Amino acid sequence: QVQLVESGGGLVQAGDSLRLSCAPSGRTFSIYTMGWFRQAPGKEREFVAAITWRGSWTYYADFVKGRFTISRDNAKNTVYLQMNSLKPEETAVYYCAAARDDIDNYSYLPGLYDYWGQGTQVTVSS
Repeated sequence: QVQLVESGGGLVQAGDSLRLSCAPSGRTFSIYTMGWFRQAPGKEREFVAAITWRGSWTYYADFVKGRFTISRDNAKNTVYLQMNSLKPEETAVYYCAAARDDIDNYSYLPGLYDYWGQGTQVTVSS
């Protein structure tokens, strides 16, 4: 089993930046891909970004390209999501997820992830 704990959410103003962290624990050797998703009230969970746990491959949703950056620090066993120029419509609960398989360009599909964190709330005021 893998446990995921997100942190770093909060209340910011439009245009501000925020960095989310996700710390996996447990059988982390089984992780191949890490992803970030978000879910706003009344909406479906949507893909934000993904990264391989050991390689350098990253993948982004079109709407965050150029503003968000996913990265990892294996020494700290942590994955980050740096979010810049935040918009009020990006208010949501942000979730970290881990997949055991190389899901590559299918990493936008939440059903392919094996483990999920509890989520961290991000609120962007206008």
